[in-house]
Amino acid sequence: MRYIDVDWKHESRKYPSRLVSEIGGDDFEIRKLEFFPDGTVGFATEIQNSKTTELGADVIPSIEEINLKQEFSGKVISQIDFEKLWEIYVLNGI
Repeated sequence: MRYIDVDWKHESRKYPSRLVSEIGGDDFEIRKLEFFPDGTVGFATEIQNSKTTELGADVIPSIEEINLKQEFSGKVISQIDFEKLWEIYVLNGI
């Protein structure tokens, strides 16, 4: 598994400005958090999601490939860092 934290630079308040994902060995998302400009946070798993967030249907590229696009600035994070965010925004937020 790998974990990424990506800032998405854009002007729309409709789309998330930060995407944090747990990605499986097949390069598909397993869990995801989306942080919106208004302060709300959406989440998705294979069996449950908030109303605005879903897992991606496509393979997630490497962080190097993601960072080739100017609107994205991402980094690899640890499983511990991902789990802390998941606990704050999903487990304690439900």
